Amino acid sequence: QVQLVESGGGSVTTGGSLRLSCTHSGLPYDDHTLGWFRQSPGKEREGVAAFRNSGNTTYAESVKGRSTISKDSAKNRLYLDMNNLKPEDTANYYCAAVVSFLPCRLDGDYYYYWGQGTQVTVSS
Repeated sequence: QVQLVESGGGSVTTGGSLRLSCTHSGLPYDDHTLGWFRQSPGKEREGVAAFRNSGNTTYAESVKGRSTISKDSAKNRLYLDMNNLKPEDTANYYCAAVVSFLPCRLDGDYYYYWGQGTQVTVSS
C-alpha cells in the first residue's frame, strides 16, 4: 500500500523560506515519479515540481529559480525547498506519486497516489 505523508508547512513572511517534506512508502524503487502540487481556495490545482530517480526534474514557471525538488532515497523522503516566498505561494501543498517509466509531468491527472497536504501561508 502506497502512503505519502507531507510535513514542513507553516507561516512565513514575504521573502522567507520553507522546506516541505514528503515521506513515502510502498513505491517501487525506480519506477515512479514524485511531484508537488498546490491548491488554494477558489483556484485550480497547480503542479509545482516533479522528480524521478534518474535525475529528471521539472518545475512550474511560477517557482522556477526559487524552488528545488530533491529526494533522499535512503529515507524515502521527497523535499521541496522554497525560497523568496511570495503571498501568491500561499496554498495547501500536496505530494503525489505515480508508478511510471515516463519522464516527469506536472499534470495532476497523471498522478495516482496523493498525500493529505500541508499548508503554506506567506504574509506580506
